[in-house]
Amino acid sequence: MQKREVKGGGGSGGGGSSAGKRGRPFGGNNSFSSSFAPDSVAPSALLGPSLQVHSAFADQNNKRIVLALQSGLKSELTWALNTLTLLSFKEKDEVRKDATPLAKIPGLLDALLQVIDDWRDISLPKEVVKRPRLRMLGANSTFTGFGNEYKMSNINDTSSHPSVGSGTSIADANAQKSSTKVHPSQWWADEDGLFNLDDEGRAEKQQCAVAASNILRNFSFMPENEVIMAQHRHCLETLFQCIDDHIIEDDELVTNSLETMVNLAAMIDLRIFSSSKPSFIKITEKRAVQAVMGILGSSVKAWHCAAAELIGRLIINPDNETFLIPFAPQIHKRLIDLLSIPAGDAQAAAIGAIFHLVEINMDCRLRLASERWAIDRLLKVIKTPHPVPEVCRKAALILETLVSEPQNRGSLLAYENTFAEILFSDGRHSDTFARILYELTSRPSNKISAARGIWGM
Repeated sequence: MQKREVKGGGGSGGGGSSAGKRGRPFGGNNSFSSSFAPDSVAPSALLGPSLQVHSAFADQNNKRIVLALQSGLKSELTWALNTLTLLSFKEKDEVRKDATPLAKIPGLLDALLQVIDDWRDISLPKEVVKRPRLRMLGANSTFTGFGNEYKMSNINDTSSHPSVGSGTSIADANAQKSSTKVHPSQWWADEDGLFNLDDEGRAEKQQCAVAASNILRNFSFMPENEVIMAQHRHCLETLFQCIDDHIIEDDELVTNSLETMVNLAAMIDLRIFSSSKPSFIKITEKRAVQAVMGILGSSVKAWHCAAAELIGRLIINPDNETFLIPFAPQIHKRLIDLLSIPAGDAQAAAIGAIFHLVEINMDCRLRLASERWAIDRLLKVIKTPHPVPEVCRKAALILETLVSEPQNRGSLLAYENTFAEILFSDGRHSDTFARILYELTSRPSNKISAARGIWGM
């Protein structure tokens, strides 16, 4: 997954009001429709109507946007999410808008994360977290509001208390009676089912969380926002938690979180999870890596390709090696499996990750060379060849790095004829494979190659 350049954002310069275009209502009394006026001078390359975002819109409405996100009101939240989607979206080669740094709108990142957290708080099925308890509301009333099965004539009559869960019994009721007596004004807060969200409300919360994650993804494409997001602990905790729960979480939310992390990966330092920065979600460096490993082993092509690229970018930072190295055997095995997938993007992602892994230390090079089918599949990428020449070049360089370890030369000598064939048939990789053959056959310490001496060096 290459870091795309199709997303930008922010307010643009200039742009007065003009006549409305077909498909875009213009005018009206609300501030939203009057602030986003159609653009009469849209580039000819852009087909159809488009919107001109005034340069001062974000400055004039930054407090309102943040307050609308924090309010929790459906109308305000919808307005804020739609506005931010427009501010963060940018067509390819768009010249009408500039990027909007997150620092330009104080509190915006935290407000967006809160929208996602609100959904995460209710995303688990209620049966998972519900504990057996007695319903005490209306205990002295003829009708309790919960139907005849919950009718209680006397709060002291334990036999009339219904059993809500399998773990509720008369002993439990006696224990609850002996506990601190709850004031009647607090019964509404204790009672399950009074103010729970229905299915429609949960669906709306989920849509808001997905929209917020899409805005974060758009912001991550802007260089101005990378440092802010990569050094924000709550942001990283939320993203890693979303991919950690990829089995039960909304697919689009997981995809947006994963793409956001891929964009920020070069600047992510996993040590932030043990730093003194405020933590909102308890997550450790090990759990973060395990979340990535779970995505790497998923059956969704877009996910495991992105996870492979994420690992390849995280390992570039030497501070992350300590947390990734213990998972190297599983990483190598899965990346070699990805090389067998016919899809070119899966092979490209795997090659990119392996290319950085073999540069770490000798153990990674030895493990990869001993991995079954590793050399065969690397050669297949070169000989097929892969549609992207850079992928073939990196595959050849990986082989050159592997052969530089003396302990790998014995196993790589079995491919000597294949190396020679590529050397004479493919001029693009002739220099690389000439060096590989030189390493195999001309080292003084290599007794087998010295005996052969077929290259006359």
